[in-house]
Amino acid sequence: MPPIENQLIANLPRKSRLSLMKLCEPVQLRMAEVLCDGGEPIRHVYFPVEGFISLVTKLDGKPVLEVGMVGCEGMLGAQLALGVRSEPLYAVVQGAGSAWRVGASAFQRELNRNKALKVTLGQYLHVTATQLAGSAACLRFHQISPRLARWLLMTQDRANSSSFRVTHEFLAFMLGVRRVGITTAASALQRRGLVEYHRGNIRILNRAALIKAACACYASDRKAYAELLQ
Repeated sequence: MPPIENQLIANLPRKSRLSLMKLCEPVQLRMAEVLCDGGEPIRHVYFPVEGFISLVTKLDGKPVLEVGMVGCEGMLGAQLALGVRSEPLYAVVQGAGSAWRVGASAFQRELNRNKALKVTLGQYLHVTATQLAGSAACLRFHQISPRLARWLLMTQDRANSSSFRVTHEFLAFMLGVRRVGITTAASALQRRGLVEYHRGNIRILNRAALIKAACACYASDRKAYAELLQ
């Protein structure tokens, strides 16, 4: 059984937290597992503990670009707090690990009686909307290398590890760029001693320098979350 340490759950008042935990079941998130396709009804909500989830938008019916991540700081399915019962994005497990899961109907009933949970999710939805808007601007105006640095930092935060496996093809897909652009940007970060990349395995060597190399969106996202949810 995973520890409770999902930050959204941990931030709830004790009574609200215990009420929610009675509904939670521990599950393992498997790498590349699709938790929800865009437009499908929500069957379960997930509170990651160790694993993390990519939120990917579709174009012409095909997943084309990552627009967000969900790790131990958040949850998948928060829009139920707004009465929305479908997932607008393609949600796929990017990092395997444990999570808490609740059936959508049971979770909606809990929202109706757990005021603190509903308020917390409203705050979380505000933060994620802000981050999604920032991601759109980042894609349009920021160069590949700072965006790659930001993505690596976001992944490290959720993986709780300095090392993880990711290919150039996958990075290109996540960032919506050609593979050659990722290769050039990753090579530049490696030459500067910020990361080490070998056969799909990447290790962050200098986090402080990588933060400086990342676009300002990384710091903005962390600030938005901390101001409302910490």
